[in-house]
Amino acid sequence: MEAAQATKPDFDWKRLVFMMTGVILFAVVYFCPAWPDAIDPNGKHFVLSQEAKGAIAVFLLAGTWWVFEVVPIGVTSLMIGILQVMFLIRPAKVAFKDFMDPSVLFIFASIMIGLVFTKTGLTKRLAYKMLDIVGERTSMIYLGVFVVTSALTHIMAHTAVAATIYPLLLAIYALYGEGDKPTKFGKGLFIGMAYVAGAGSIVTLLGAARGAVALGFYKEIVNVDVGFFELTYYMAPIGWGMTFLLWGFFMICMKPEKDRIPGLREKARELNAKMGSMTRDEILAASIVGLTIIIMSARAFVPALKAVDKTAIILCSSVLFFVFKILDLKDLEDIPWNIILLFAGAMSIGFCLWETGAAKWMAVNWLAMFADANWFVFVMSIAFFVMMMTNFIMNVAAIAISLPVALVIAPYLGVAPEVILYASLVVAGMPFLLLVGAAPNAIAYDSGQFTTGEFFGWGVPASILLMVMTGLAVLVIWPLMGMPITLPVGG
Repeated sequence: MEAAQATKPDFDWKRLVFMMTGVILFAVVYFCPAWPDAIDPNGKHFVLSQEAKGAIAVFLLAGTWWVFEVVPIGVTSLMIGILQVMFLIRPAKVAFKDFMDPSVLFIFASIMIGLVFTKTGLTKRLAYKMLDIVGERTSMIYLGVFVVTSALTHIMAHTAVAATIYPLLLAIYALYGEGDKPTKFGKGLFIGMAYVAGAGSIVTLLGAARGAVALGFYKEIVNVDVGFFELTYYMAPIGWGMTFLLWGFFMICMKPEKDRIPGLREKARELNAKMGSMTRDEILAASIVGLTIIIMSARAFVPALKAVDKTAIILCSSVLFFVFKILDLKDLEDIPWNIILLFAGAMSIGFCLWETGAAKWMAVNWLAMFADANWFVFVMSIAFFVMMMTNFIMNVAAIAISLPVALVIAPYLGVAPEVILYASLVVAGMPFLLLVGAAPNAIAYDSGQFTTGEFFGWGVPASILLMVMTGLAVLVIWPLMGMPITLPVGG
């Protein structure tokens, strides 16, 4: 009895403090008197309703609980739905319907692809081949993983890429010789994969939905069509520039404990040889995934496929895995439901901020502060706002609330609309602070190599690096490539 009492852990005061901080932030914002209207440059007023104020209150509680992980991140997501319903911010049918949004099911199907790659052995086969090429130096392993991840996001959604690469990283890390213990190499490998998945996804319209949505808004407001290859022309130097900058960042901040893993290349070759030729399940899995990627990629070029949502296409792969008995019922138990719930809650709070008008109110207030600023300060303020918002809500929503307001203010400051579009798209693709900012962040978290607090901590300098890169693009890179940055005087 005494021994049991002696080993009983002390009460976690830190957890209680952060839990109550979230609750207090919610109560203060929700119950405080009405806040002033936001007013745009045209004099239009945006009222912050009680529901919108409630959305901001839920947003603050969820953000606090997510960062400090006071309860499992999926449970915090459940609180997002509960608070919306209990405080009459949105009806239950609406708040909880968002938990099964197509984007959440897309993440589910992407994770299934990762599970299939692991179960069939495709992951290990790919990992051994890659290690044979990059060799034993841990710096080159970092670089190899980052380049492969970034390149794959040019042809498939970054969520699917992260889910595919994740088990490959587990196989690589198993050869590092530290078991499941968190290490600098482990942190750099998994966090780095998440970051470069975002960096690579900005380069084409195939990496994420945000690009197509932003170009749609741009066409509607400015009446200018931006083509597939035009977007890639301006985004490729920035996406690849960030990929290599992030490699340097992780080599400095999370330099692996070992410079090299002696005998790794030989061991990888030996393990690959032991696997023998590809099995029926490996060939089937690779064929299903390959066909899925081809069909999803073709949506950008084949008009008939554009009407079919990519979620339905990728879910077909999940069904086929069971039809061909590559997966069975037991494999459903291996789905990381904590991660699925995390994104379900993120979709719900994102739509809540959007539908109640809270996000618009915040965007107008923020951008109005810079309405008389220097053009460069204004462009960077938009980039900063989108970068912060995309860490909390869907990057599609962050673009949707900020781009229209920014494009209205831009002509008054002599700023060309192109630079606002591209700067917004750059930062929207790289939410480095919170797991909910992008699916690859949450997929990487499942490795157990880092906490949400650590992810946020390293995300701060990485986000500063992103802002510097964006500033460099606006001032130097894009003007040299021929992008108009400012409007002609009197134009």
